[in-house]
Amino acid sequence: MRLISSYFALLLCLGMATTAFAQDPVITKKEVVTHPDGSYTVIEYPVGREVSVSLLPSATLAGSKGTARVMRTADGTRIVFNVNGLPATGRYYAYAIDPTGVPTVLGPLTVTNGVAAGTFQTTLNQFMLALSPMETMTAFSPEHVVFTSEVPTGFTAIPVRTRTAAAINVGSGTTNQFAYNVPLLNIPAFGEDERTMTLKFPEYDGLEARIGIDREKGATKVTLNMENMKRAPETKRFVLWTFGPDGKYTKLGQVINNGRRDDTKIASETALQDFGLFVTVEDTDVTVPTSTVYQVVKVGS
Repeated sequence: MRLISSYFALLLCLGMATTAFAQDPVITKKEVVTHPDGSYTVIEYPVGREVSVSLLPSATLAGSKGTARVMRTADGTRIVFNVNGLPATGRYYAYAIDPTGVPTVLGPLTVTNGVAAGTFQTTLNQFMLALSPMETMTAFSPEHVVFTSEVPTGFTAIPVRTRTAAAINVGSGTTNQFAYNVPLLNIPAFGEDERTMTLKFPEYDGLEARIGIDREKGATKVTLNMENMKRAPETKRFVLWTFGPDGKYTKLGQVINNGRRDDTKIASETALQDFGLFVTVEDTDVTVPTSTVYQVVKVGS
């Protein structure tokens, strides 16, 4: 009887151990994906969470160290840079590189005793960070930068997107590509109330527009109200475009000075969940933006 009791007790213990082992949580490792050469590290920053990013130096500044703290809120994204091990003095420029590779300058960092720090704001929510000695960098290229941001643990690099650029006739049958630097507005953070912003056109004194964005289920309504339209040349068309996360432009409508009214309006809608907005001033009817004269809608404007 003692032998039988001991046998059943052993079976009971083995069964409990097997059950406990089966209930252990499964741990899934998140892989970090970067561009093959490590140069492209755009990620989307989450709302309400501070993300610490390592800044990786180029070969010219080997041994230097840098970090950035990124905090995205409903009102925009705050970026705090700290870099050391630099040459004793000098100036570098901080950039945010969007998913299409277009750089937006955030501001200058002045070096004092090999240390530089700075705090900047941007409306972008998907970007990589870079420091460059160039004050004006029109396109991202690894040889133009001395620091680039690393993909933080738990994040995945966003695939490179191709920006659709409009061809501009520059004479003699040649064309030139003009890229528009249009930040996404972070539309999901707007809430249910209509958001209103203002655009001014320095080329035409007194001419301005009010942009209205009203989120609804399934679509977002976008309106543009032009004021003092008679101040614009009668030959010019003011065209409202969306810029989507995929890098494509969509025409929402256009207005023109017909000489009869001072105020005019565009009312349209888009199914895009997030987008940027801008207005180009065109000489003819167009299906893609072609003008070098344009104004971009920004949060807080």
